[in-house]
Amino acid sequence: MIEKLEAYAIHIQNEKLLEEALTHSSYSNEHATKNYERLEFLGDAVLELITSEYFYLNTDYDEGNMSKIRASYVCEEALFHYAKDIELEKYIKVGHGQEKNINSTIIADVFESLLAVIYLDCGFLTVKKFVLDLMLPYIKKQIQFIHDYKSLLQEMVQTDKKSLAYVLTQESGPAHNKTFKVEVRINDMVYGRGIGRSKKEAEQNAARDAYQKCASSK
Repeated sequence: MIEKLEAYAIHIQNEKLLEEALTHSSYSNEHATKNYERLEFLGDAVLELITSEYFYLNTDYDEGNMSKIRASYVCEEALFHYAKDIELEKYIKVGHGQEKNINSTIIADVFESLLAVIYLDCGFLTVKKFVLDLMLPYIKKQIQFIHDYKSLLQEMVQTDKKSLAYVLTQESGPAHNKTFKVEVRINDMVYGRGIGRSKKEAEQNAARDAYQKCASSK
């Protein structure tokens, strides 16, 4: 069903489960079908195990540094890039109101759901090879996905002597899988918006949005 998976020698037999992994809640609500949220929960754990094992076996970092580097390669931005590499966004099913807003958060969530399907259908060794095949090119190029945009934006705002505030505008989803939406306001004007699975991630995404807009306008 997902053409790019063939390049990784992955052939999913359980098409019903794959369809579930590609279905956003906005679509499932309209069509009374299952969505990817339960699979995402499992996929997140599978991804954490694969990356934890890799950095344990291939570095001599202490726990703190392993956690930091792992976070860079399993954050939303990283998962979004892995998903783009296999053109995953083309297969995501969303409801009518969501069609123009298949954002990076949704794409990253679906990628984790896909990992759960591969794990369940093909086994751990197959999903491990798939993850590392996608991830290692970025590691070898030393591409870091986590950047502290809040600090960068703070420095920019301080230079111009402006006020900066992060405002939580929406919190949704079950306790184990919440989504947060945040606006960053400079002198009470909205400069950026961000979505994340934690307030911190949403704030960083909002700061990135604002920073990039401010930088491009200078």
